[in-house]
Amino acid sequence: MAYQREMANVEFDRWSASYDRSILQDWLFHPSHESLLSQIEPSDQRLLDVGCGTGQFLVEALRRNPQLTAVGLDLSMKMLEQGSARFQAFADRLQAVRGDSEQLPFADDHFDVITCSHSFHHYPRQAAVIAEMHRVLKPGGKLLILDGLRDTWWGWFIFDVMVTWVEGGVHHCSSSRMRQLYRNASFNDLKQIKKKWFVPYLLTVGAAHKMARIQPRPSVAKAA
Repeated sequence: MAYQREMANVEFDRWSASYDRSILQDWLFHPSHESLLSQIEPSDQRLLDVGCGTGQFLVEALRRNPQLTAVGLDLSMKMLEQGSARFQAFADRLQAVRGDSEQLPFADDHFDVITCSHSFHHYPRQAAVIAEMHRVLKPGGKLLILDGLRDTWWGWFIFDVMVTWVEGGVHHCSSSRMRQLYRNASFNDLKQIKKKWFVPYLLTVGAAHKMARIQPRPSVAKAA
């Protein structure tokens, strides 16, 4: 059976109670979040974190960047409930929203930066997700997708063998596939950061290229 969005929701609802205590927090999530945080600039004002979980990355981004306001979006209501106290501590700058990454409930050209940390492999229609991220980013806005690096034999074993055995038919993109997804969705200025340690990860960064909108010319009433 192909991996479905509902499967991810059930999995993360089940994981929510122990998520903050998971060994992956120390082995993968916290170390890789440093790479994400290094890409946020003082000029960034609005951040969207897709697949925010219990909000650990989000609150650290807000602590380090006082100019930021942020939205955290997750499909799992139980994940959001588990992080409610964390979200409440930054209630004046942070909003938590239950939503679907394929249909982001936000206006076009709204965010300066979008982050997605270790959840992208759970999205069955990855091209559709990146297209939605492009839609809600401002022209030139940054997309930062962080996920497991499966290009090496060790990464392949972890993510294509072990993780799929535990989680089902999830899909970690190769670095070349991730670049292709970005380009197909009209991102440019691509760069990738690869960390090949015990649990390797890949960070892909791109800027949203958007055609200038042509404003309609005002009509001129003809003289009688």
